[in-house]
Amino acid sequence: MTSQKNASNRALTGKCLCGAVHYAVADEFIYAANCHCSNCRRTTGSAFKPFAGIEREKLSLTKGEDNLLIFGDGTNHDVHCKSCGSLLYSVVRDGVFVHVAMGTLVDEPAIRPTQHIFVGSKAQWFTITDDLPQYEEHVTDS
Repeated sequence: MTSQKNASNRALTGKCLCGAVHYAVADEFIYAANCHCSNCRRTTGSAFKPFAGIEREKLSLTKGEDNLLIFGDGTNHDVHCKSCGSLLYSVVRDGVFVHVAMGTLVDEPAIRPTQHIFVGSKAQWFTITDDLPQYEEHVTDS
């Protein structure tokens, strides 16, 4: 994972579906996973949410800060575009990290998801077909 983490110091761009909100994030993600929990499925409308985790200060909004919809409490919450509803990222781990929804990235990140989490609550109609490790709940890297 170190090679992924240090692969690049470039900035990546991301945006919502309608283009009202844009962000920049360092290509220095620490981890990435496919989350199958019911909340991620509901917020994305998909079988799972591919996300990449990074320190919060390494992400900045570059357009549309006044067009954000915040869902959740002040410390941990999801950030959406209030015009199109796109989930851009989630603020997690007591506000210290963000989980960037990888589908909103315009540029290709160096990191790839390395695991499936919360498969204990995954959609029954979806079959995981890759060889990535699967965890019933959340797992943290030490």
